[in-house]
Amino acid sequence: MPPQTLPGCAGCQVPLDFDFTFAFQPVVELSSGEIYGYEALVRGVDGAGAFSVLSKVNDENRYAFDQACRVKAIALAARLGMKQVLSINFLPNAVYEPAHCIRSTLQAAREHGFPIDRIMFEITESERVHDANHLTRIFEYYRQQGFITALDDFGAGHAGLNLMASFIPHTLKLDMELVRDIDSSRVKQIIVGGLIDICNQLDIRILAEGVETAAEMEYFLQHGVTLMQGYYFAKPGFECLPKVDFEKLPD
Repeated sequence: MPPQTLPGCAGCQVPLDFDFTFAFQPVVELSSGEIYGYEALVRGVDGAGAFSVLSKVNDENRYAFDQACRVKAIALAARLGMKQVLSINFLPNAVYEPAHCIRSTLQAAREHGFPIDRIMFEITESERVHDANHLTRIFEYYRQQGFITALDDFGAGHAGLNLMASFIPHTLKLDMELVRDIDSSRVKQIIVGGLIDICNQLDIRILAEGVETAAEMEYFLQHGVTLMQGYYFAKPGFECLPKVDFEKLPD
């Protein structure tokens, strides 16, 4: 009998008719004054924004694109000498069977000497997940393999607390709309305060993304959130690892 082919595996073999690369944006750990990691943000090879690439992703090449993203991000991070956490966004609807679909990622990590415990997989909450139970199985398998797991854009998407009730990630990334002007918005402070309490009880780290002002940074610091990301610290660097001048940040 011929070997069994999993549903969707044929899609992984679809050749991509476009190329892409990455920019990297630092995630800072303010409790230690260090860079915790970098998020890999897809870009065109000419530096064009993510839309120029993502607009070419469709149902036929989605699986191949997802696999290529993982491999390319790991290869480029290793070439740049990244020693921090590498954060990669993945498409949950492009993963049919976790153990099979992770093979190319594990192979790339081995080939480039990049430890898997320094790879974070982010699922963006803004992408509708067709099968929440399947997503939970993916996350649980990734956790078992030693990867860091994260819910991205939390508060802006489809599932919200229902998704977190099904699976407890290592990290929860607050959507930038909740972060923006939080220092002067009582409503946002109440919402985020509740999320901080929930995450503290569930041992989930909160990461505030989209921080653009000193006031926003100070608000989160005062409430025990020390993991942050945003233009206030550094803009994404095209195929490079931007530095953060912690000495210039307010005490």
